Amino acid sequence: MLTLTENAGTVVSDLVSRASETDTAGLRIQQGDNRFDIAIAEAPGPSEVVVEREGARVFMDAPVAQVLDEMTLDAVITPEGDIRFALAPQL
Repeated sequence: MLTLTENAGTVVSDLVSRASETDTAGLRIQQGDNRFDIAIAEAPGPSEVVVEREGARVFMDAPVAQVLDEMTLDAVITPEGDIRFALAPQL
């Protein structure tokens, strides 16, 4: 299953808390054109997989969860304030 680094958990929690006031909100990862797209979602869909780390929630449908099964999501904030997400194989 997808895991989140501590940094990713902090960034996801911060993004979601700024965009939503609901307890069920999280970051949704979706399949885009030759990439993954992300968006803030108020709640997971009925068939979505939910990954949690210390309050950070990530939602994805089963095909995306299968592709990301043995990956780790990381996040960094650049000096300019941009957020960069990266995926790497789990160690």
